[in-house]
Amino acid sequence: MNLSRRLLDLVRGALIGVVEVIPGVSGGTIALIVGVYDDLIGSAGSLVRGVVRTAVDPLRGKGMTHASAHFREVKWAVVLPIGIGMIAAVVVAASIVAPLIDEHPVETRALFTGLIIASIAVPARMVGGFWRLREYGLAAVAIVAAFFLTGIPAADPVDPSPIVIGLAAAVAICALVIPGLSGSFILLTVGMYAPTLAAVNDRDFAYLGVFMLGAIIGLGLFVSVLQWLLEHRRRVTLAIMTGLMIGSLRALWPWQGDGGQLRAPEGDVLPAVLLFAGGILVVTSLLIVESQVRRRQLAQDARG
Repeated sequence: MNLSRRLLDLVRGALIGVVEVIPGVSGGTIALIVGVYDDLIGSAGSLVRGVVRTAVDPLRGKGMTHASAHFREVKWAVVLPIGIGMIAAVVVAASIVAPLIDEHPVETRALFTGLIIASIAVPARMVGGFWRLREYGLAAVAIVAAFFLTGIPAADPVDPSPIVIGLAAAVAICALVIPGLSGSFILLTVGMYAPTLAAVNDRDFAYLGVFMLGAIIGLGLFVSVLQWLLEHRRRVTLAIMTGLMIGSLRALWPWQGDGGQLRAPEGDVLPAVLLFAGGILVVTSLLIVESQVRRRQLAQDARG
Protein backbone atom coordinates (compact mmCIF):
# COMPACT_ATOMS: atom_id res chain seq x y z
CA MET A 1 0.00 0.00 0.00
CA ASN A 2 2.81 2.40 0.93
CA LEU A 3 4.69 1.59 -2.28
CA SER A 4 1.60 2.16 -4.43
CA ARG A 5 0.96 5.46 -2.61
CA ARG A 6 4.55 6.60 -3.20
CA LEU A 7 4.28 5.72 -6.90
CA LEU A 8 1.01 7.61 -7.11
CA ASP A 9 2.65 10.65 -5.50
CA LEU A 10 5.47 10.41 -8.05
CA VAL A 11 2.88 10.59 -10.84
CA ARG A 12 1.13 13.49 -9.11
CA GLY A 13 4.43 15.34 -8.84
CA ALA A 14 5.17 14.67 -12.50
CA LEU A 15 1.82 16.17 -13.53
CA ILE A 16 2.51 19.29 -11.47
CA GLY A 17 6.05 19.55 -12.87
CA VAL A 18 4.89 19.32 -16.48
CA VAL A 19 2.38 22.14 -16.15
CA GLU A 20 4.84 24.32 -14.22
CA VAL A 21 6.89 24.54 -17.41
CA ILE A 22 3.90 25.76 -19.44
CA PRO A 23 2.87 29.40 -18.96
CA GLY A 24 -0.82 29.71 -18.21
CA VAL A 25 -1.36 26.32 -16.63
CA SER A 26 -1.17 26.53 -12.86
CA GLY A 27 0.66 23.91 -10.84
CA GLY A 28 -1.58 24.93 -7.94
CA THR A 29 -4.65 23.97 -9.95
CA ILE A 30 -3.21 20.53 -10.72
CA ALA A 31 -2.20 20.10 -7.06
CA LEU A 32 -5.82 20.80 -6.08
CA ILE A 33 -7.17 18.36 -8.65
CA VAL A 34 -4.88 15.51 -7.55
CA GLY A 35 -5.52 16.25 -3.87
CA VAL A 36 -2.11 17.36 -2.58
CA TYR A 37 -2.46 21.17 -2.53
CA ASP A 38 -2.91 21.55 1.24
CA ASP A 39 -0.10 19.11 2.02
CA LEU A 40 2.31 20.91 -0.31
CA ILE A 41 1.54 24.44 0.85
CA GLY A 42 1.55 23.50 4.53
CA SER A 43 4.77 21.50 4.22
CA ALA A 44 6.48 24.22 2.18
CA GLY A 45 5.70 26.78 4.86
CA SER A 46 6.96 24.50 7.64
CA LEU A 47 10.12 23.68 5.69
CA VAL A 48 10.97 27.34 5.11
CA ARG A 49 10.32 28.20 8.76
CA GLY A 50 12.56 25.31 9.77
CA VAL A 51 15.36 26.51 7.50
CA VAL A 52 15.07 30.06 8.86
CA ARG A 53 15.14 28.80 12.44
CA THR A 54 18.18 26.64 11.64
CA ALA A 55 20.05 29.70 10.42
CA VAL A 56 18.91 32.16 13.10
CA ASP A 57 18.29 30.32 16.37
CA PRO A 58 21.86 29.02 16.97
CA LEU A 59 23.12 32.61 16.65
CA ARG A 60 20.67 33.60 19.38
CA GLY A 61 21.68 30.69 21.58
CA LYS A 62 18.27 29.01 21.26
CA GLY A 63 19.46 25.73 19.78
CA MET A 64 17.53 23.62 17.25
CA THR A 65 14.35 22.90 19.21
CA HIS A 66 12.05 25.18 17.20
CA ALA A 67 13.64 24.24 13.87
CA SER A 68 13.20 20.54 14.59
CA ALA A 69 9.55 21.11 15.46
CA HIS A 70 8.95 22.82 12.09
CA PHE A 71 10.76 20.05 10.20
CA ARG A 72 8.56 17.45 11.91
CA GLU A 73 5.49 19.25 10.57
CA VAL A 74 6.64 18.60 6.98
CA LYS A 75 4.87 15.59 5.45
CA TRP A 76 8.05 14.10 4.06
CA ALA A 77 6.41 10.88 2.90
CA VAL A 78 4.26 12.98 0.55
CA VAL A 79 6.60 15.84 -0.28
CA LEU A 80 9.66 13.79 -1.27
CA PRO A 81 8.06 11.58 -3.97
CA ILE A 82 6.09 14.55 -5.30
CA GLY A 83 9.27 16.63 -5.40
CA ILE A 84 11.18 13.89 -7.24
CA GLY A 85 8.36 13.55 -9.77
CA MET A 86 8.22 17.32 -10.28
CA ILE A 87 11.96 17.66 -10.88
CA ALA A 88 12.06 14.77 -13.35
CA ALA A 89 9.04 16.13 -15.24
CA VAL A 90 10.45 19.68 -15.36
CA VAL A 91 13.69 18.40 -16.91
CA VAL A 92 11.83 16.39 -19.55
CA ALA A 93 9.22 19.06 -20.32
CA ALA A 94 11.82 21.83 -20.58
CA SER A 95 13.71 19.86 -23.22
CA ILE A 96 10.51 19.69 -25.28
CA VAL A 97 9.13 23.19 -24.76
CA ALA A 98 12.34 25.19 -25.38
CA PRO A 99 12.81 24.04 -29.02
CA LEU A 100 9.13 24.68 -29.74
CA ILE A 101 9.47 28.29 -28.55
CA ASP A 102 12.56 28.82 -30.69
CA GLU A 103 11.15 27.20 -33.84
CA HIS A 104 7.47 28.21 -33.56
CA PRO A 105 7.30 31.46 -31.53
CA VAL A 106 3.98 32.67 -32.96
CA GLU A 107 2.18 29.38 -32.40
CA THR A 108 3.55 28.82 -28.88
CA ARG A 109 2.65 32.36 -27.80
CA ALA A 110 -0.86 31.86 -29.18
CA LEU A 111 -1.20 28.63 -27.18
CA PHE A 112 0.11 30.28 -24.02
CA THR A 113 -2.29 33.19 -24.48
CA GLY A 114 -5.26 30.83 -24.68
CA LEU A 115 -4.10 29.00 -21.57
CA ILE A 116 -3.73 32.22 -19.59
CA ILE A 117 -6.96 33.87 -20.73
CA ALA A 118 -8.91 30.90 -19.41
CA SER A 119 -6.89 30.98 -16.16
CA ILE A 120 -7.90 34.59 -15.49
CA ALA A 121 -11.30 33.26 -14.45
CA VAL A 122 -9.72 31.76 -11.31
CA PRO A 123 -8.70 34.92 -9.38
CA ALA A 124 -11.71 36.78 -10.80
CA ARG A 125 -14.03 34.10 -9.44
CA MET A 126 -12.21 33.88 -6.12
CA VAL A 127 -13.08 37.52 -5.38
CA GLY A 128 -16.51 36.17 -4.47
CA GLY A 129 -19.91 37.55 -5.47
CA PHE A 130 -20.37 40.61 -7.66
CA TRP A 131 -17.41 42.94 -8.13
CA ARG A 132 -17.69 46.40 -6.59
CA LEU A 133 -16.73 49.67 -8.26
CA ARG A 134 -13.52 49.88 -6.23
CA GLU A 135 -12.43 46.44 -7.42
CA TYR A 136 -13.08 47.32 -11.06
CA GLY A 137 -11.06 50.50 -10.60
CA LEU A 138 -8.10 48.71 -9.00
CA ALA A 139 -8.17 46.01 -11.68
CA ALA A 140 -8.18 48.71 -14.40
CA VAL A 141 -5.15 50.42 -12.85
CA ALA A 142 -3.38 47.06 -12.62
CA ILE A 143 -4.18 46.31 -16.29
CA VAL A 144 -2.68 49.59 -17.46
CA ALA A 145 0.39 49.24 -15.22
CA ALA A 146 1.08 45.65 -16.32
CA PHE A 147 0.54 46.51 -20.00
CA PHE A 148 3.17 49.25 -19.95
CA LEU A 149 5.61 47.39 -17.70
CA THR A 150 5.61 44.32 -19.95
CA GLY A 151 6.30 46.62 -22.89
CA ILE A 152 9.65 47.65 -21.41
CA PRO A 153 12.43 45.64 -23.11
CA ALA A 154 14.04 43.15 -20.74
CA ALA A 155 17.59 44.01 -19.74
CA ASP A 156 19.96 41.38 -21.17
CA PRO A 157 17.69 38.34 -20.73
CA VAL A 158 20.39 36.09 -22.18
CA ASP A 159 22.77 36.60 -19.23
CA PRO A 160 20.76 37.84 -16.23
CA SER A 161 22.54 38.77 -13.00
CA PRO A 162 22.17 36.59 -9.87
CA ILE A 163 20.08 39.32 -8.25
CA VAL A 164 17.62 39.31 -11.18
CA ILE A 165 17.46 35.50 -11.14
CA GLY A 166 16.76 35.41 -7.42
CA LEU A 167 14.12 38.14 -7.55
CA ALA A 168 12.34 36.46 -10.47
CA ALA A 169 12.25 33.14 -8.61
CA ALA A 170 11.04 34.81 -5.39
CA VAL A 171 8.12 36.43 -7.22
CA ALA A 172 7.28 33.41 -9.38
CA ILE A 173 7.03 31.13 -6.33
CA CYS A 174 4.01 33.19 -5.20
CA ALA A 175 2.03 31.37 -7.87
CA LEU A 176 2.01 28.33 -5.59
CA VAL A 177 -0.46 30.04 -3.27
CA ILE A 178 -3.17 30.81 -5.83
CA PRO A 179 -4.47 28.07 -8.15
CA GLY A 180 -4.87 29.61 -11.60
CA LEU A 181 -1.75 31.76 -11.35
CA SER A 182 1.18 30.35 -13.32
CA GLY A 183 4.76 30.75 -12.14
CA SER A 184 6.02 30.27 -15.71
CA PHE A 185 3.74 33.09 -16.84
CA ILE A 186 5.33 35.39 -14.24
CA LEU A 187 8.79 34.43 -15.50
CA LEU A 188 7.67 35.04 -19.07
CA THR A 189 6.38 38.54 -18.37
CA VAL A 190 9.66 39.58 -16.73
CA GLY A 191 11.78 38.10 -19.50
CA MET A 192 13.19 35.23 -17.40
CA TYR A 193 11.30 32.28 -18.88
CA ALA A 194 13.68 31.45 -21.75
CA PRO A 195 16.87 31.81 -19.64
CA THR A 196 15.41 29.55 -16.96
CA LEU A 197 14.41 26.89 -19.50
CA ALA A 198 17.90 27.10 -20.98
CA ALA A 199 19.45 26.68 -17.52
CA VAL A 200 17.40 23.53 -16.95
CA ASN A 201 18.33 22.09 -20.34
CA ASP A 202 22.03 23.04 -20.02
CA ARG A 203 22.22 21.77 -16.41
CA ASP A 204 23.48 25.21 -15.35
CA PHE A 205 23.64 24.39 -11.64
CA ALA A 206 24.95 27.84 -10.68
CA TYR A 207 21.87 29.49 -12.22
CA LEU A 208 19.54 26.86 -10.80
CA GLY A 209 21.11 27.17 -7.35
CA VAL A 210 20.51 30.93 -7.29
CA PHE A 211 16.99 30.34 -8.61
CA MET A 212 16.20 27.85 -5.83
CA LEU A 213 17.65 30.19 -3.19
CA GLY A 214 15.42 32.98 -4.50
CA ALA A 215 12.42 30.64 -4.42
CA ILE A 216 13.13 29.72 -0.79
CA ILE A 217 13.41 33.39 0.15
CA GLY A 218 10.19 34.08 -1.72
CA LEU A 219 8.43 31.29 0.17
CA GLY A 220 9.62 32.72 3.45
CA LEU A 221 8.77 36.35 2.68
CA PHE A 222 6.44 37.05 -0.24
CA VAL A 223 4.22 34.00 0.10
CA SER A 224 3.58 34.75 3.78
CA VAL A 225 2.66 38.34 2.87
CA LEU A 226 0.42 37.14 0.04
CA GLN A 227 -1.31 34.67 2.35
CA TRP A 228 -1.93 37.50 4.84
CA LEU A 229 -3.35 39.71 2.09
CA LEU A 230 -5.63 36.91 0.90
CA GLU A 231 -6.88 36.46 4.44
CA HIS A 232 -7.36 40.14 5.37
CA ARG A 233 -7.64 41.97 2.01
CA ARG A 234 -8.92 39.17 -0.17
CA ARG A 235 -11.18 40.99 -2.64
CA VAL A 236 -8.76 43.84 -3.30
CA THR A 237 -5.76 41.50 -3.68
CA LEU A 238 -7.54 39.19 -6.12
CA ALA A 239 -8.95 42.09 -8.14
CA ILE A 240 -5.46 43.56 -8.55
CA MET A 241 -4.07 40.14 -9.43
CA THR A 242 -6.76 39.68 -12.09
CA GLY A 243 -5.84 43.03 -13.61
CA LEU A 244 -2.14 42.21 -13.59
CA MET A 245 -2.79 38.95 -15.43
CA ILE A 246 -4.90 40.69 -18.07
CA GLY A 247 -2.41 43.50 -18.65
CA SER A 248 0.54 41.11 -18.79
CA LEU A 249 -1.00 39.32 -21.76
CA ARG A 250 0.75 41.98 -23.84
CA ALA A 251 3.94 39.92 -23.46
CA LEU A 252 2.23 36.99 -25.20
CA TRP A 253 0.79 38.68 -28.28
CA PRO A 254 1.76 36.14 -30.96
CA TRP A 255 3.05 38.60 -33.56
CA GLN A 256 5.96 40.60 -32.16
CA GLY A 257 9.12 42.26 -33.44
CA ASP A 258 12.58 41.43 -32.16
CA GLY A 259 12.29 44.14 -29.51
CA GLY A 260 8.83 43.05 -28.41
CA GLN A 261 6.95 45.54 -30.61
CA LEU A 262 3.38 44.46 -31.27
CA ARG A 263 2.53 43.71 -34.90
CA ALA A 264 -0.66 43.00 -36.80
CA PRO A 265 -1.39 39.33 -37.57
CA GLU A 266 0.47 38.15 -40.65
CA GLY A 267 1.07 34.97 -42.59
CA ASP A 268 -0.98 31.84 -41.94
CA VAL A 269 -2.96 32.75 -38.82
CA LEU A 270 -5.10 29.59 -38.68
CA PRO A 271 -2.62 27.47 -36.66
CA ALA A 272 -2.26 30.27 -34.12
CA VAL A 273 -6.03 30.66 -33.82
CA LEU A 274 -6.55 26.92 -33.37
CA LEU A 275 -3.84 26.69 -30.72
CA PHE A 276 -5.29 29.72 -28.94
CA ALA A 277 -8.70 28.02 -28.83
CA GLY A 278 -7.09 24.75 -27.76
CA GLY A 279 -5.38 26.49 -24.85
CA ILE A 280 -8.69 27.90 -23.65
CA LEU A 281 -10.29 24.45 -23.93
CA VAL A 282 -7.52 22.73 -21.94
CA VAL A 283 -7.62 25.11 -18.99
CA THR A 284 -11.42 25.30 -19.00
CA SER A 285 -11.56 21.51 -18.80
CA LEU A 286 -9.09 21.50 -15.90
CA LEU A 287 -11.12 24.14 -14.05
CA ILE A 288 -14.31 22.09 -14.50
CA VAL A 289 -12.56 19.03 -13.06
CA GLU A 290 -11.19 21.13 -10.19
CA SER A 291 -14.67 22.46 -9.42
CA GLN A 292 -16.07 18.93 -9.31
CA VAL A 293 -13.26 17.81 -7.00
CA ARG A 294 -13.94 20.73 -4.67
CA ARG A 295 -17.66 19.94 -4.54
CA ARG A 296 -16.95 16.31 -3.66
CA GLN A 297 -14.56 17.37 -0.91
CA LEU A 298 -17.11 19.78 0.53
CA ALA A 299 -19.78 17.07 0.44
CA GLN A 300 -17.45 14.62 2.22
CA ASP A 301 -16.56 17.25 4.83
CA ALA A 302 -20.25 17.94 5.41
CA ARG A 303 -21.01 14.24 5.89
CA GLY A 304 -17.98 13.86 8.16
